[in-house]
Amino acid sequence: MASIEDFRKLEFRVAEILEAAYHPQADKLYVLDIRVGEEKKRIVAGIRNFYSLEELKGKKVVVVNNLEPAVIRGVESQGMLLAASDSQTLTLVTPERPIDAGATVK
Repeated sequence: MASIEDFRKLEFRVAEILEAAYHPQADKLYVLDIRVGEEKKRIVAGIRNFYSLEELKGKKVVVVNNLEPAVIRGVESQGMLLAASDSQTLTLVTPERPIDAGATVK
């Protein structure tokens, strides 16, 4: 079980998806270029079966911003996109109202 101290170590931020591309080595992954405040990052996300490239560009999403980078099928991912899923669908965690990229999620 995670403690409240463990949870507080995670930094959740609003990010804007600047570009989305197919992952060169995986059928279910996208490579997303995002902006979190003034910082630009790249993340790999397993959402290809649920979102088109066109749907993603310009979308505001919630990310875990302070994870150690991980190489996923040859591409470095510098964060994690948050999504909810059940047995039939997946939906991105997005802000309900307009808000700047980089805003803290608490």
